[in-house]
Amino acid sequence: MSQLNAPTASAFTDNRSIDAMIYHFSLQMAALVAGAILCLLGAIGFAMEASARSMLARFPRSRGAGIVLLAIGLVWSFWLVSTMEMGEFSAFRRPFLFALPIGFLLTLRYVDEFLAVRALGILALLVAEPLLDAAFFHYESSRLVLSVLAYLLVVLGLIWVMIPYKLRDQINWFSQTTARWRVVSVSGFAYGATLIALAFLRY
Repeated sequence: MSQLNAPTASAFTDNRSIDAMIYHFSLQMAALVAGAILCLLGAIGFAMEASARSMLARFPRSRGAGIVLLAIGLVWSFWLVSTMEMGEFSAFRRPFLFALPIGFLLTLRYVDEFLAVRALGILALLVAEPLLDAAFFHYESSRLVLSVLAYLLVVLGLIWVMIPYKLRDQINWFSQTTARWRVVSVSGFAYGATLIALAFLRY
């Protein structure tokens, strides 16, 4: 009897885990979107090198970019808190919803230094979740190509939020020579193309 009940229990656990998922993106869709963005960024970086390098150099201290990115993070976070299953923390949903816009305004007022970098770090952390969510129930080793990207976003997001000047240093490093810039651009494009190929052939 225990052997008969084991698959049922496993299926029940899987169903509960599926219900707890937030985004419900397929692995193929997540890989296609991530791959398309990487290919686009890589192509722009390679084809419009001079203007892209100039714009990227100004990004860390761009207040306008910081406000836009932080507003996107606010809307995304507000939607998450409004809709996600919080279990025993459900009583804190309304205080969190009030705290988010207050935190947004306080950040704009008092965290002016490298605001764009910190906001980009927040978005990187938010983006990592749907990528990991999409790969969660897949066991083929090719899923790791997407998972590695998600964990890289987590690491970079934490660094950019806590030590924002690091992005300025990273930009300065790979913008220092044309060869480094082109290697980064081509590598991003190649990673994106790999994800798109896997989306059609394996996912």
